[in-house]
Amino acid sequence: MRSEIIIGILIPFLGTALGAAMVFFLKDDISERLKKILTGFAAGVMVAASFWSLLQPSIEASTEYGKFAYMPAAIGFLIGIGFVLFLDIVTPHMHMDNVSEGPTGSKLKRTTKLILAVTLHNIPEGMAVGVIYAGWLSGHVAVSRTAALVLAIGIAIQNFPEGAIVSMPLKAEGMNKGKTFLYGAFSGIVEPIASIITIFAAAVVVQVLPYMLAFAAGAMMYVVVEELIPEMSVGKHTNTGTVAFAMGFVLMMILDVALG
Repeated sequence: MRSEIIIGILIPFLGTALGAAMVFFLKDDISERLKKILTGFAAGVMVAASFWSLLQPSIEASTEYGKFAYMPAAIGFLIGIGFVLFLDIVTPHMHMDNVSEGPTGSKLKRTTKLILAVTLHNIPEGMAVGVIYAGWLSGHVAVSRTAALVLAIGIAIQNFPEGAIVSMPLKAEGMNKGKTFLYGAFSGIVEPIASIITIFAAAVVVQVLPYMLAFAAGAMMYVVVEELIPEMSVGKHTNTGTVAFAMGFVLMMILDVALG
């Protein structure tokens, strides 16, 4: 069981590392069209995972509340939104459109801000994997081993383009391939760390599992609405981003419903 959990929490990090490894295979920076496709696909995966892997189990785990079974999901979702909103406000970072966010007057380099932006994405994803594995460990009927693995794989799929989106621009700026790979790969290291912290807090998490599942969903949805959707919808080639969103959503839905 321990080995399964270790593998599960490392799968998303592997997705980021594989994406970052594209610096060794692609000659040029990622085109605007491809960025739209990758960002849209990642957004679609995250939206589907937020519902089928997190919100739906949250509601199913709250049947004892009767007609108020929606309450833990609603409360946890809003708290998750607020949590990432707070991180977004206090952490200096930069979006892919080169717009700086967070505290004014920060002297951090552009590269550091880009990595911090991806790190903000990855915290809720790591928590999502951790909380669903904590639920499985507790034997909760709303969470199965397969569901936990499917979520980890789904997040790894959407992490692949994130790893590439971090590493490829750094390569285009003149940084050597090995260094850009390390920057891209380790932008995702926060995910297994967040997963491990959540699992170690299992004694508390299990008692409020419906809230924690929805919390992770809210945190992920904040990232989608605040950053991924705007990035795929601004400028040219927005239709390709929308189509990619649909493909990512459908793929994650199929994985979760068919295998979860």
